[in-house]
Amino acid sequence: MASVTSETDISHSLKTVGALVEAAEAAAGRSLGSVTLMAISKGHPGHAAHQALGAGQRVFGENRVQEALDKWPPLKDAFADAELHLVGSLQRNKAVRAVELFDAIHTIDRLKLARAVAREMDKCDRRPFCFIQVNTGEEPQKGGILPADADAFIAECRDDIGLPVEGLMCIPPRDEVSSLHFALLREIAKRNGLERLSIGMSGDFEDAIRFGATHVRVGTAIFGERPPFKPEQASP
Repeated sequence: MASVTSETDISHSLKTVGALVEAAEAAAGRSLGSVTLMAISKGHPGHAAHQALGAGQRVFGENRVQEALDKWPPLKDAFADAELHLVGSLQRNKAVRAVELFDAIHTIDRLKLARAVAREMDKCDRRPFCFIQVNTGEEPQKGGILPADADAFIAECRDDIGLPVEGLMCIPPRDEVSSLHFALLREIAKRNGLERLSIGMSGDFEDAIRFGATHVRVGTAIFGERPPFKPEQASP
C-alpha cells in the first residue's frame, strides 16, 4: 500500500476502518462503540495526524517518546480532546516524559520500569492508565512479561507498586494464528479482573474484536505504509 498523504484519503480510510470495527462489534454481539479505534501515527509526519484529527479521529498511538514529543504538543494544543497512547517499548530514563505526554502506556513489562513510571506519576500528579504487555509467543526478541509470570507481575504492579493497571496488551508472532494469542490474553485478563485488552492491528483487528479487544491498533489501513521518519516531518 502506498503512503496515504491527502486529507481525503485519510478521512476515507478512517470511515472504512470505522465501519469494519462496527461490523465486527455487531458480529461479535457487542455494543457499538465498545471498541476504541487507535490510529497508529508512528513514523508518519505531524500533518498526517493533523488530517486525521480534522476528520474526527481522537485516539492515537505512538511508538517512540522522542518522536511523540516532537510531533504532539502542538497537536494537543489544537485538539484538546486528543488522546495519545504509547504503544512502543519504554526506557526508564524516558518515564518522566512519557507520563507528562501520554494518556495511556501499553508496554509495562518490567518491575523497574513499573516503579519508575509510578514514581513519575506521583511527582507529576498525573496518572495515565497502564496496560501490562504480555509476550504470549514467548519470543526472545520481543518485550513483555511471560504468560506464566503474568499473574504475579500484575499483582505486584497493581497492589504493591500502585500502578493504575487497567488492561493487557500483546503482539502475536507473525507466523502464528493471532486468535490463539488473543484467547490466551483474554483468559489472563479475566482471572485478574482486568477489562481492557489492547489487541489487534491492521491485519487482524476484526478477529481481535471477536476475542474481546477494547482497543485496536490500526496504522497502515489508515495512513498507509510508513515513510522513512525524518525529524522535520514532526510538525503538523
